[in-house]
Amino acid sequence: MENDSTIWTEKYRPKKFEEVVGQDDIIKNVQNLTKSFNIPHMMFAGPAGTGKSTLALIVVKNLFGVHWKENHLELNASDERGIDVVRQKVKDFARTKSLGNVPFKVIFLDEADALTKEAQQALRRTMENFTSTCRFIMSCNYSSKIIDPIQSRCVVFRFKLLEKKDIEKRIRLIIEKEKLQIDDKAIEALYEASEGDCRRVINLLQASSSISTRITPELVNTLISGAEPAEIKIVLEYALSGDFLKAKDKLLEVMLKESISGTDIIKSIQKEIWNLQIDDELKVRLTEKTGEAEFRIVEGSDEFIQLEALLASFVLAGRGINR
Repeated sequence: MENDSTIWTEKYRPKKFEEVVGQDDIIKNVQNLTKSFNIPHMMFAGPAGTGKSTLALIVVKNLFGVHWKENHLELNASDERGIDVVRQKVKDFARTKSLGNVPFKVIFLDEADALTKEAQQALRRTMENFTSTCRFIMSCNYSSKIIDPIQSRCVVFRFKLLEKKDIEKRIRLIIEKEKLQIDDKAIEALYEASEGDCRRVINLLQASSSISTRITPELVNTLISGAEPAEIKIVLEYALSGDFLKAKDKLLEVMLKESISGTDIIKSIQKEIWNLQIDDELKVRLTEKTGEAEFRIVEGSDEFIQLEALLASFVLAGRGINR
């Protein structure tokens, strides 16, 4: 019996190609490359929680069997994003011979899109120099952030957000193993909250199970850190009606009461725009304004000032409607 303190995302991480849900074509192609014992450099690009790291680990274990740890180096580029890491750690590992029958080692570079441009240039040279003894598997959210010379040296596999049927399959497996109860509406709530990210679903499921063995939609919703659509709609309607102060106060109340970050509020606003009773062209303009505010927040601007500025755009848009 596994220890109760096990994190479920690790406990239920697929260990074989057949266990990975979704990405059927990618799994088939990567499995065939692995069986040939001669993989190219590979890049797994796509959203979080769609199986990129899991698949890289399965490839390594299938290639090297019991020697997988000695022949595999994992680096997270978010932590170690500078040129020195590429020069030292990667080169030191790449220049020694592999153990066992496979003539190369594998370096798994997670979140490779966090590498600086200089580090990527150094990595490109390392990939050229050590092709005979080393293969790279890189994972990233956005392949556009990886320089072209690296992309052209890799076979790029693009992962998609998981569909409801794939996520439901995983949920039902965990429910059965953990002896929990769940209904279809709770599965729907988990899927909606996940937006196709399987890791998020499993974390929510584990958090829910620590409160009750019966997983209900209400329970799931209490654990989701996000603003209720109805509350965001009220904020936007105040703004469109021209009442900036009420919109600002309501927004502050929502953020403080639920302890929600600015980027989460922005996502809720962006979804809610399309439910407003306004002209489609105006919805497009307001979506553009929302994107600008999100960019500034991510770049480090004050969240509340940017959200106030966004509400001001809604007030101005509302004046145009109400004239």
